[in-house]
Amino acid sequence: MFDRLTNSWELAKASLQVLRSDKELLVFPLISAIGAILVMITFMIPLIASGILQAIAEGSSRGARAAANVDETMWIPGLILMFLFYVVTYFVTFFCNTALVGAAMIRLRGGDPTVSDGFRIASSRMGNILGYAVISATVGMILRAISERGGIIGAIVSSMLGFGWTVATFLVVPILAIEEVSPIDAVKRSVDLLKKTWGENLAANFGIGAVFGWMAAGVIFLVFMPLMGLGIATESGGLMVFAVVVLFIALVAIGLISSALTGIYQAALYRYATDGEIGGAFDAAVIQQAFKPKR
Repeated sequence: MFDRLTNSWELAKASLQVLRSDKELLVFPLISAIGAILVMITFMIPLIASGILQAIAEGSSRGARAAANVDETMWIPGLILMFLFYVVTYFVTFFCNTALVGAAMIRLRGGDPTVSDGFRIASSRMGNILGYAVISATVGMILRAISERGGIIGAIVSSMLGFGWTVATFLVVPILAIEEVSPIDAVKRSVDLLKKTWGENLAANFGIGAVFGWMAAGVIFLVFMPLMGLGIATESGGLMVFAVVVLFIALVAIGLISSALTGIYQAALYRYATDGEIGGAFDAAVIQQAFKPKR
C-alpha cells in the first residue's frame, strides 16, 4: 500500500513539473468547467420551469409500473432532454480534455504547445468527439436507469459497471487526440492497450485523484473548519464569509490542477503504451509501476 501511495505521489510531482513548463494547460480544464456550468444552466432552467424534471423524478422513484402512469407528454420529452444534456456536457468535457492531452503530447515530444495548438487538435477531431459523447451519454443513461430502478442491488451493479467502463475507456481521449479512428474503434483500442499493459493502479484516476482529494480534505479540516468555527464563536459574519470564499477558491484551484495533471499523465501513459517512450519529467520506472504486465 505504501509503495502505491509513494508511486502516486511521484506521478503527481512529475505531471506537475510538466504543468510548470506549460501553465497555459490550466486553461483547458477552466474552460471545461465554465462550459459545463453554462450547459447545466441552459438545460436546467427550462426543465425546472416546465415541470419535466419533477415528472422524471417521480417516474424514476416509483419504478417502471408507476412511470407508466406519469404523463408521457412530459416524461418522454424529459428523458430526451436529459439525454441531450448528457451528450452536450460530455462533448464539452471531452473536447477540452482532447485539447489538453493534445497539447501535453506536444510537450512530451519536446515541443512548446500553445492553447491554440490544443484547440486546433480538438477541432480536427470534433466529429469523433461528438460520437464518443453520444456513446458515453447512452452508457450514462443506462447506468442511471439501472441504479434508480434496481434499488440497492441496482446501485451496486451500476457502480461496478461504471467502474468497468471507466477502466475500459481510460485511454480513449488520448487515442482520439492522436489517432484518426472512430469513437467505437477508440474504445476498442483503449481496451487493447490496457490488456497489453494492465495497470496495477491507474494513477491518473486513483493516485493523482487521491493526492488532491487529501489536499481538499486538508483545506476543509485545517483551514475552513477552524475559520468557520472561529467566526461562529465570535459571531463574525465577515470571518465566516471569508472562510467560505477561501474554501471555494482553494477547491477550484485544486480541481483545475488535478484535471490538468490527469490529462498530462494520460498523455504520458498513452505514449508509453504505444511506443514505449516517456518524455517530459516522467521516470520510466514510475510509469512501468503503473503499467505492469498482466499476471
